[in-house]
Amino acid sequence: MAKVCDITGKRPRVGNNVSHANNKTKRRFYPNLHKKSFYVPEEDAWITLKVSSKALKTINKKGISAVLKEAQDNGMIVIK
Repeated sequence: MAKVCDITGKRPRVGNNVSHANNKTKRRFYPNLHKKSFYVPEEDAWITLKVSSKALKTINKKGISAVLKEAQDNGMIVIK
């Protein structure tokens, strides 16, 4: 399962763990993803998306229909 947000496209970032002795080892910073179901009244259907916390706030602000249209225009999702 890919750790990528369906709306914003956020992906894991790469960085370093830094010890007290300043030793550096590679690590990954994962996005805060949640699997969530949304009701789309225009289609009269439920859809399940993997969204980041920021995308959830955007959906609450703009509405699911506007966010889906915007994501489709950006090429993040394909709506049939």
